[in-house]
Amino acid sequence: MTKVAIKNENITSFGGIYHIMDVFSRLGFEKLTESVLGRRGCSGKAFSHGSILGSLFFSYLCGGDCLEDINALIGQFWQRPGTLLPGADTVGRGLKELAEENIIYRSETSGKSYSFNTAEKLNPLLLRMIRRMGLIKAGSHVDLDFDHQFVPAHKFDAKYSYKQDLGYFPGWASIGGIIVGGENRDGNTNVRYHQEDTLRRIMDRVTSELGVVIERFRADCGSFSKEIIQTVEQRCNTFYIRAANCGSRYENFQQLKEWKNVEVGYEKCDVTSICMDSLIEGKSYRLVLQRSPLKDKDGKQQTDMFGVIYTYRCILTNDWVSTEKDIITFYNERGASEKNFDIQNNDFGWAHLPFSFMAENMVFMMVTAMLKNFYLYLVRHISEKVKPLKKTSRLKAFILHFVSVPAKWVRTGRRNVLNLYTNKAYYSEVFLE
Repeated sequence: MTKVAIKNENITSFGGIYHIMDVFSRLGFEKLTESVLGRRGCSGKAFSHGSILGSLFFSYLCGGDCLEDINALIGQFWQRPGTLLPGADTVGRGLKELAEENIIYRSETSGKSYSFNTAEKLNPLLLRMIRRMGLIKAGSHVDLDFDHQFVPAHKFDAKYSYKQDLGYFPGWASIGGIIVGGENRDGNTNVRYHQEDTLRRIMDRVTSELGVVIERFRADCGSFSKEIIQTVEQRCNTFYIRAANCGSRYENFQQLKEWKNVEVGYEKCDVTSICMDSLIEGKSYRLVLQRSPLKDKDGKQQTDMFGVIYTYRCILTNDWVSTEKDIITFYNERGASEKNFDIQNNDFGWAHLPFSFMAENMVFMMVTAMLKNFYLYLVRHISEKVKPLKKTSRLKAFILHFVSVPAKWVRTGRRNVLNLYTNKAYYSEVFLE
C-alpha cells in the first residue's frame, strides 16, 4: 500500500492563474468596468463589478463548470498578495444587479407577445474590452457573422421551442471567432421576428465602438427576409445570406441550362447565378445556386423519370464580382463562427445557466462572452511561448499545459515571490514578460 503524507501548506495546483490575474489587472478591466457600469454600492466597501467579473473569469479558467465552483477555488485566488475576490453568492447577486428589463414585442398577426433582452449596458462593455485588448484594430475592414443558437434551459420564464425543449433563442454576432454582440429572446420566437432591430443595434454598436467598417456580412436562412436584408445592406458593403428554397423556385432551377462544374470542399458540384429582382422593389440581387446529385446510403446517384435528382442550395448576395465558387467557399467558412456556440456551451457555462429568469441569464451569457474573448487574448499571447498550445487550443488544453502547475507564495527579502514547482522552462518566459 502506498504511504501518503498530507502536508498542510498553502500550495495551489493552479499556479498559472496568477499570471492571468496579473494580465487582468494590467489591462485595467476594473476601471473600465466601473466607467461603463458605474460604481457598485454606496459605501465604497462593496465588491466592484470588476472584482465580480474577475472572480467568475478566474474560476472558469481553472476548469470551473458553474458559479458554485468559485467557492472551491476562492481560497487559492486569495493566496495572491493583495487579492480579495468575492465568493459565489456575491458574484451571483452582482450579476443579477446588472439585469435589464426585457423589451416586449406584440405580433400584429397572432397577438402573441415575445420578450427580448438587449443588454444595452453590457454590449458596449463587451466591445470596449475588445478594444482594450486590441483584438480588432480600429479602421480595419471586418467580416461579421450572425446566427441564433437555441440554449436549452428549464427556467421559470423559458418558453417551449420548435427544438422540442424549453429554453432561450439568443442571436449572436462575431468577427473571426470574437463575440461582438448579442441579444436574448424567448425560445418560441421566430428567428426572423424583429431580427432587423437586433442587427441594427449590434451593427451600429460595432462600427461606432470599434471604429471598423463591416466589409462582408454572413448569415443563414434565418435572416432571409426583406426587412433584414434592407437593414444589413445599409450597414455593410456586401452580404451573403442563405436563401430559403421553395417549390416554385425548385421548378425554375430545374429549367436552368448554364451550369458550371466546380469543386467545393473536395466535392464536385454544379454552380450558376441568376438575377432576383422580385424580393425588394427596385432592387436586383444575385442568387448563387449550387446543385449536387442526391445520393443514397451506398453513394449511388438517385434518379427519377426526368433524370438525376439534385439538391439545391442558394446564397443571396449583392456581390456581382466574385465567382460562384468563391462566394460559396466564403459562405461555408461561417461554420467556424458557429463553433462559438460549442465553446460557450462546453467551456464557459452556457449549458448550465445559473438563474431563473431570462434577463439575469442574459447577464451571465454576456459576461461569459467577455470571458471567451479574454481567453482568446490569453491563448494567442501565451501560445507564442508555450509550444504545446496553439492559438486555436480549447480551454481544456490551456488548463493542462499552462494553468495547472503547483505553486506557492513565499515572503523573502521583503518581497512576495511565487515559487512554481515544474521542469517546464516556458513558465519563466511567460511570467517574466
